[in-house]
Amino acid sequence: MSIRNLALIALLAVTINARAQESLPFNVEPIVDFDEPWAITFLPDGRMLVTEKKGVLNIVTREGEKTRVEGVPDVDYGGQGGLGDVVLHPDFGDNGSVYLSYVEAGIGDTRGAAVARGTLDLSGDRPTLSDVQVLWRQYPKMLGYGHYGHRLVVDDDGYLWISSGDRQKFTPAQDMQSNVGKVLRLKDDGTIPGDNPFADYFSKDPLVDDVGVYPEIWSLGHRNPLGMDLDLDGQLWVLEMGPLHGDELNLIRRGGNYGYPEVSDGDHYDRREIPDHSTRPEFLAPAISWVPAISPGDLTFLQGKLFRAWRGNALAAALGEQAIVRIEVDGESAREVERYAMGARIRAIAEGPEGAIWVLEDERRNSQGRLLKLTPKP
Repeated sequence: MSIRNLALIALLAVTINARAQESLPFNVEPIVDFDEPWAITFLPDGRMLVTEKKGVLNIVTREGEKTRVEGVPDVDYGGQGGLGDVVLHPDFGDNGSVYLSYVEAGIGDTRGAAVARGTLDLSGDRPTLSDVQVLWRQYPKMLGYGHYGHRLVVDDDGYLWISSGDRQKFTPAQDMQSNVGKVLRLKDDGTIPGDNPFADYFSKDPLVDDVGVYPEIWSLGHRNPLGMDLDLDGQLWVLEMGPLHGDELNLIRRGGNYGYPEVSDGDHYDRREIPDHSTRPEFLAPAISWVPAISPGDLTFLQGKLFRAWRGNALAAALGEQAIVRIEVDGESAREVERYAMGARIRAIAEGPEGAIWVLEDERRNSQGRLLKLTPKP
């Protein structure tokens, strides 16, 4: 292909992208590029913490200046794995504590997600994470590089919520002696809350006395929960990637079983059918099921400081759909109301303290993942 034709194609792509952005209800301002970014959260001073899968934690200003944080745990990078989520301890202003999720290597060729707590020191020229302590690990560690989940949320009571994917192994999501395929609840120091639904549970097995379950389990039957957030009423919602279609938005209930892999509104990738949710009413059904899939990556509920009409709405980052999906929530029900084509796989999304929406692309032509700032159009 001639240089002239390549230039025409590039000009056409820019023109199409400009027209697409004209139809969006917000301005899109690219800020800075990253190498496979995964998560974003905000420091009290308005700067951001941004993770990159290869093991880099960045402090980022609103203008896009990046500073690498030293002392991050070693990660097992590959496939869907590496450095994952980052959230602040509720008393960060006093103790400087942050939580990180990441993938760590196991024996042989196994691996699994872990969550650690460390102290972020911002006082010097080089920010440092120190006193890093692992609070939780996926068990058992498994072969493969997929479905770690490992999104994090800290609620107003200081409890740490962890989403744990099924590691593409299906049946462990229903196995109470495994903590994969679950949503988990811990105290801020990693200990088990006494009011967790299975904290004192033992099942009687004819061959083994008092077979215990994992007491951190809050709900089970999840596949790959990649989005998790609290709505404005404090209810926890989880957005998870289905198999071949059947992505789900679930309102999380204490001790609830969401059915995977026994039920799904999608099917296996080899086209084998999975019974739909409607066939098994004993399992909790999703508030929304997407067929075809949107391939979710993250979920955030909006306070609406700038986007006032969207207060209480959720925004879903859609990887496969290359879009942002807006969802209205009314009590225990939810519905998709609009989706906004972004022209790139969207990995993470968060509302900043001033009300702007900040977005991480997973990948894009000529870029490995940009940080975008979205503000309402006049």
